[in-house]
Amino acid sequence: MAMTDPEFTADDLAWGQALFRTPCDFILGAVAVDGLPQDGRPEIAFAGRSNVGKSSLINALTGRKTLARVSVTPGRTRELNFFTLGAKGPDGTGGAYLVDMPGYGYAKVSRSAVKGWTQLIEDYLRGRRELKRVFLLIDARHGLKANDRETMKLMDEAAVSYQGVLTKSDKPKKTELDAVIARTQAELAKRPAAFPQLLVTSAREGLGIPELRATIAGLIPNGVEP
Repeated sequence: MAMTDPEFTADDLAWGQALFRTPCDFILGAVAVDGLPQDGRPEIAFAGRSNVGKSSLINALTGRKTLARVSVTPGRTRELNFFTLGAKGPDGTGGAYLVDMPGYGYAKVSRSAVKGWTQLIEDYLRGRRELKRVFLLIDARHGLKANDRETMKLMDEAAVSYQGVLTKSDKPKKTELDAVIARTQAELAKRPAAFPQLLVTSAREGLGIPELRATIAGLIPNGVEP
């Protein structure tokens, strides 16, 4: 199962594949909102608990094993990491940014560090007009946790569009995965800013990656030449 409500055509999947064949490179890491890019390109962000698999998913999407740093130590992403994606025309327009956000819910760092990351996430979610959608990554072994719900509440209040993405779906047994899918869908359906379609992925097996690429491509105008 790659998604809970299949809606993708062959053209959609081909468009997503074409987008992620374009250059994707790290451009900057921002520790405060005043350091964010100012060129107006749309932004697609990835949020989730520490160790949910954000870096692995970004690497799987882009086909680059080391684009986003993968670590066995949770909490290594401590800034908003921006990656360019898609075609950029001679006038400087086109394309987009993928944004790897700091993981939340990791306690084995100083309180001041946690406070700083939390404030950065809140400032970004509340005031970034270029932000088109946040993909909220949820570990398929555990489902939604309290920290996820806090982030969802923040995005609901800020009217930031977000979509649930289950990661590591190859880990649980099918019956366990089905139960997590059902619970997650039911909870997201009650959230005003949540996109209704839940995507189910596995970075290791490639499950759901084409569909996630197609979803991102649909959010980016002029992302790639037809």
